Amino acid sequence: MAETEHPVDFSQATWRKSSHSSGNGECVEVAFHRTEVALRDSKSPGDPFLRMDEVQWARFLAEVKAGFLDKL
Repeated sequence: MAETEHPVDFSQATWRKSSHSSGNGECVEVAFHRTEVALRDSKSPGDPFLRMDEVQWARFLAEVKAGFLDKL
């Protein structure tokens, strides 16, 4: 989670579903706000979500693209 003095309020964020979502209900949504990124389960938008900074987001995307998270 990103360490910030004033956490970003994502309650009014615009969430986007992945273009690679298959429509089987196992989708993630992402929202961007300046230097933070949030990631949530599209089936449970009211549940807690992951927050990360730009560096963590880039690392996460690289691991997804490389297939490192496929078996989790």
